[in-house]
Amino acid sequence: MDIKAIWITGLPGSGKSTVADALNELHPEFVILRMDDLRKVVTPEPSYSEAERDLVYRSIVYLAKRLSELGHHVIIDATGNLRRWRDLARKLIPEYIEVYLKCSLDVCSKREMARVDTHAAPRDIYKKGAEGWPVPGVHVPYEEPVNPEIVIDADQTSIKDAAGIIDRYLKR
Repeated sequence: MDIKAIWITGLPGSGKSTVADALNELHPEFVILRMDDLRKVVTPEPSYSEAERDLVYRSIVYLAKRLSELGHHVIIDATGNLRRWRDLARKLIPEYIEVYLKCSLDVCSKREMARVDTHAAPRDIYKKGAEGWPVPGVHVPYEEPVNPEIVIDADQTSIKDAAGIIDRYLKR
């Protein structure tokens, strides 16, 4: 199986960027597309409105599609809180898989508050969510994947083991 694109999805703080980095160490042929990096270019002063989210998620899907058409392998490191964006990627990108880092809101919040390297993610996400900001899983929905190829219990699984699970899937 020659996977062209992997979307690593999960709540903020579930470990998406760290797992993407660990997987990239095993598979340096993959290009990581980070939503946090893209957002800084597309929406330098983000409002996180529904229209803005739609724009940035459609942009990352298009970028992943074009890169895969050019022969690159892509890891999409993005919450993708609504299924429609992940479904769009599945529709447009052949050899696409979805990896769901299933992690409790409590654990995600604790990780987010404790992390030093944010991989360009905004800081204090859950603190802002408590103040009413539109944070997935807090004030805006996070729609869990219906049929992801891989589900990883990110509450209990180490980063190394998570990357290993994805690696074994890619090698089968």
